[in-house]
Amino acid sequence: MNSKPTVSCEFLGLIDYKEAWDYQETLFKKAIDLKIAHRNGETEEIPQHHLLFCEHPHVYTLGKSGKQEHLLLDELQLDEHEAKYYKINRGGDITYHGPGQLVVYPIFDLEQFFTDIHKYMRFLEEAVILTLKDYGITAGRMKGLTGVWLDEDTAKARKICAMGVKSSRWVTMHGIGFNVNTDLSYFSHIIPCGIDDKAVTSMQQELGVKLDMQEVSRKLLQNLAELFEFNY
Repeated sequence: MNSKPTVSCEFLGLIDYKEAWDYQETLFKKAIDLKIAHRNGETEEIPQHHLLFCEHPHVYTLGKSGKQEHLLLDELQLDEHEAKYYKINRGGDITYHGPGQLVVYPIFDLEQFFTDIHKYMRFLEEAVILTLKDYGITAGRMKGLTGVWLDEDTAKARKICAMGVKSSRWVTMHGIGFNVNTDLSYFSHIIPCGIDDKAVTSMQQELGVKLDMQEVSRKLLQNLAELFEFNY
């Protein structure tokens, strides 16, 4: 019987987006280099798994399949809103990160779990759905769209969690943006994920109270650990 993988968890607090991206890239490259060396018989070592929890100052990021025009601000307006903008190497369209949004970056070697990127995405969604359930919020998925939604099959459908990932040699990076105490006004400056007819929401918006980010992080970590069957 195989033992469970162990995941190293880090809670980075409020960290600049580019700094977190560079850190991810370092861990991601190290994992891929190790996999290649292991496959070539040059080492017995296998990649470690990492889970990074953080928040970012205001920033808009555009994925590889996104459109520049989905950002509705010019450079001057970005400065006025104290927001940065990056084109990045994940899948998906444009999204927003900011204080009060829980951002989670799994750098996992999926070959130590399962080799199915769709299952991986569904597990990330399910962990968020279970975390919301812990707070009495019913959430689900919307057919054909990635992420986590409330009232998904109604005219009141609204997105509470966006996802975008990159994988190479079954190693993952990027991840989820989960609106906990997010300032939702910043979403009005983009067409979120290229979807112009759906609203966004947050836990604070739904519950009417500000949430403890550390508590939400811990609950999400527990749900991820149960779904992916890892120790931490």
